[in-house]
Amino acid sequence: MTEQYVTGFHEVDETQGAIVGGKGAHLGALSRIDGIRVPAGFCVTTDAFRRVMAEAPSIDEQLDQLSRLNPDDREAVRTLSAEIRRTIEGIVLPDDVAVAITRALAEHGEGVAYAVRSSATAEDLPTASFAGQQDTYLNIVGLAAILQHVSRCWASLFTERAVTYRQRNGIDHRTVQMAVVVQKMVFPQAAGVLFTADPVTSNRKVASVEASFGLGEALVSGLVNADAYRVRDGEIIDRAIATKRIAIHALSAGGTEEQAIDPQRQEQPALTDAQVVRIVQLGRRIEAHFGHPQDIEWCLVDEDFHIVQSRPITTLFPVPEAGDGENHVYVSVGHQQMMTDAMKPLGVSMWQLTAMAPMHEAGGRLFVEVTPRLASPASRAGLLEMVGRGDPLVRDALETVIDRGDLIPSLPDQGPAGPRPGGAPAPIETDPAIVTELIEHGQASIAALRHDIRTKTGPALLDFLLEAFQEHKRVLGDPLSMQAIMAGMEATWWLNDQLEEWLGEKNAADTLTLSAPGNITSEMGLALLDVADVIRPHPEVVTFLQGVEDDGFLSELPKLAGGTEARDAIEAYLDRYGMRCAGEIDITRPRWSERPTTLVPLILDNIKLFEPGAAERRFEQGRQAAQKKQEELLERLRALPDGERKADETRRMIDRVRTFIGYREYPKYVIVSRYFVYKQALLEEAERLVRANVLRKKEDIFYLKFQELHEVVRTNRADDQLIHRRKDAFRSYQALTPPRVLTSEGEGISGAYRRDDVPTGALVGLPVSNGVVEGRARVILDMAEADLEAGDILVTAYTDPSWSPLFVAIEGLVTEVGGLMTHGAVVAREYGLPAVVGVEHATKRIRDGQRIRVHGTDGYVEILP
Repeated sequence: MTEQYVTGFHEVDETQGAIVGGKGAHLGALSRIDGIRVPAGFCVTTDAFRRVMAEAPSIDEQLDQLSRLNPDDREAVRTLSAEIRRTIEGIVLPDDVAVAITRALAEHGEGVAYAVRSSATAEDLPTASFAGQQDTYLNIVGLAAILQHVSRCWASLFTERAVTYRQRNGIDHRTVQMAVVVQKMVFPQAAGVLFTADPVTSNRKVASVEASFGLGEALVSGLVNADAYRVRDGEIIDRAIATKRIAIHALSAGGTEEQAIDPQRQEQPALTDAQVVRIVQLGRRIEAHFGHPQDIEWCLVDEDFHIVQSRPITTLFPVPEAGDGENHVYVSVGHQQMMTDAMKPLGVSMWQLTAMAPMHEAGGRLFVEVTPRLASPASRAGLLEMVGRGDPLVRDALETVIDRGDLIPSLPDQGPAGPRPGGAPAPIETDPAIVTELIEHGQASIAALRHDIRTKTGPALLDFLLEAFQEHKRVLGDPLSMQAIMAGMEATWWLNDQLEEWLGEKNAADTLTLSAPGNITSEMGLALLDVADVIRPHPEVVTFLQGVEDDGFLSELPKLAGGTEARDAIEAYLDRYGMRCAGEIDITRPRWSERPTTLVPLILDNIKLFEPGAAERRFEQGRQAAQKKQEELLERLRALPDGERKADETRRMIDRVRTFIGYREYPKYVIVSRYFVYKQALLEEAERLVRANVLRKKEDIFYLKFQELHEVVRTNRADDQLIHRRKDAFRSYQALTPPRVLTSEGEGISGAYRRDDVPTGALVGLPVSNGVVEGRARVILDMAEADLEAGDILVTAYTDPSWSPLFVAIEGLVTEVGGLMTHGAVVAREYGLPAVVGVEHATKRIRDGQRIRVHGTDGYVEILP
C-alpha cells in the first residue's frame, strides 16, 4: 500500500482518526457540514509520523523504559519524556515527507500564516478528551518554520503531561500515533469557546458561550476573563460581561503577542446578542452531525463565524434513553444500594432482570423514573416523604425540580396514595417466628437453585436462568417479607418521632437497636472477630498472612503450625459469607470466595486490635446498653401526663423494632447468595466459550448484556468489536460521578441540606447513628487497603454490607453516600458507632490522618486543627 503523507480536509471525515488523528478527523467532518465554515488546510498523516519514527531506532528502547516507569515518579517521567522529544525533534525529515508537505503548502499559499496543531489518534474520542495534552503553534510563516513546528507537534506526543495522562488511563504509548493539522490562520475580532451542553449542570438544552477579543488562545490558556453567556431555546438566559484587559494578536512576521485593550473597550461585549444566538445555532448543527454534545472553538472574522476545532464533551453524565421526547426525572439506584461505582453491562442487565421495578441505565449506573409519581399531588407527597426519610438530599433535589414548574406535568389528584410512611405499622404481629419462617424460605430458595442449576449448560442454562430470575423476584416480592421490612422501618420512625416529641430525645432508636437479633450483616462483622481468635495463638500463621499476596494462600496454610485450624476457620467464614464483596449488586465484581486476600488485612487488624472473645462481649454489651436505654426511657415516659399509655406504646414499639429491624438486611443476603450461584454457572459457560475460541477471556462475558450472552451461547459467535467498545465505555464511565437525581435534559441535581444549625466550616451530612466521637480519619476507598489503629474513624465513599467487618474495628463512620435505612446506617446503629452519611465529597475534603469530630446525633463533621 502506498504511504499517504498529506491529505486535505475535504478528503477526511470522522471515521479516519487512525490516519489524521482526532482533531484532523473532526475538522474534516466539520468542513463537510452545510453552513459551517472551517479555515482551509491539510493534515500530515500518521504514515508520515511512522516514517519519521523509523529514522530513530533508539526510540524503541526509550519507549520500553517509559512503559516500565511508575507514573508517580514524576522526575523520571520528566527526564525520559524530554529525552524522547529531543530525539524526535532532531530527526531530519525524509525527503518524501518533506516534499509532500511542501507541495501541500504550495497549493494553499506558501507565504501566508498557518496554525500548526497536533492531532493524536487517541485524542477527542467520544469517551476521552485529551484537550491540552499536545501542542498548538499559531501564526507560523514560511516553509522552514512550518516543517520545524510539524516536528515539534510530533514530539509533543511525549510531553510529561501527555505521557502521565496515558499511563493513568491505561493507554499504551505505542498505540498512539501523531498526525499534524496545518491550517490557514484567521485573524478574528473575537474568539471563544462554545459548549453545546452546560458544563456546570450538564443540561443538554442549555449552551454556554465564552468570548473575548482577539485570538482564542488568551481565553483557552486562562490569560483573560471572558464574557459568559447561557442560551436556551434561542434565548440568552444568563450573561456576565467581563473586564477584558488583554488580547492576543498575530504579528505580521509570524508569532503572536499580548496587547492591552483600550480601557474604553474593556467592558464592551465581544459579541452582540444576535451573534451569541447565532454561534449557538451553528453549535447545535455541529452537535447534531456528531451525535454528541460538543466543545467548540470559534473565531469571528468580518461578521462571520469560523470553526477551528470541535471535540466531544466527555465529562457529561449520560442520559437514560427514553426515545419519546417527553420530560423524565430519574432517581439514582446506586445511592439507595450504597454502590455508586460504574457497573459492567452484564451486572446492569442482570440487576434489571431481577429488580422489582423497571430500571434505566446511564453511565453504567441504574436509575428509577419517578415522573408519574411526582406529577400527581397525592403520590408526590408520599414519594417525597419516603425518600426524605432515607436521604434528604434526594428529597431536596426532587423539590428543586418540582419548584421550577417546567419539567413535570401536573396531573389531577388521583385520590389517596396509600398509608403515610411512618404512620400505622404494617398489619403483622410482633412475632419472631415470622422472621424465622422468612429466613427458612430464603435458605430453601438458595438450596433449590443450587440443586437445579447443576445439570444445566449451553442455551438450556440461560433459559433456566430466565426462569430463576422470576423465582428471584417472587422471593423478594413475598408480601410477608415486605411487611416485616416495613414493620422494622416504621417502628424506627415511630420511636424517633414520638420520643423526640415526648422527651426531646433525638434518634432514640439508634441505641434501642444495638445488637438487635438476626442481623446477618452485623453477624458477618462479628464472625470475622471469631476467625481472628482462631488464628491469634499461631504466630507462624500470622507472619505468613502478613506477606500474603496470592489468592491461593489457603492451600498453603496446612503446612504451618496451626495452619489447618486457620484454613478451616476462614473457609467456614467463606462458606457463609464468601458471596459478598464491595459493590456486590454488580454480579461481575470479584466475591470474597474468588478473592479471599481481601479479608486478610481485616483479619490481621482484628488480631492486632482485639482480645479473644471480643465478638461475644461486644454483642452482649450492645444488648445490655439497649436494655438499659429502654428502661430509662420507659421510666421517663411514665412520669409524663398519660405516661402509662405512652410507656406501653413505646415498649410495644421497642419489641417490634428489635424483632424486625435485623431482618432488614436478610433479603440482600438472599439476592447476593443467588447472584453468586448465577455467576459461577455463567463463568463455567464462559470457560467453555473460551475453549471453543468464541471468546478470548472468560471475563469478556461481563461486557455483554444477559440477552446478548444468551445469543452468543446459542450461536457460538461473539462480536469482538462490541466487547472492545464496551470496555472503553466502562473505563470512561468509571471517571464519572452519578447524580442523585437526573433529568431527561441531562441535568444532574445533588440537593442540599439547607441547614443553619451547624458550626461554620463543618461538613454537613445526615445523622444516622447517635453519639459524638473524635479520632484520626482513615480515608479508605478500597477495603483491602485498610490498616486501622484503635480509635480510627472510617471515611469512605459508601459502605455496602461487605464493609461491615471493618466496622468492628472503628469508632465512627463518615460516608459520601447513604440514608437512614441504608445498610451502613443500620449496622452502624447496631454496633453503636456515631455515624454521619451523605457528606458530599468527604473523601476529598477530609485528608487521611486528619483529626476529626463526628457528631452522629446532629449530623455534621468537624475537621480539627
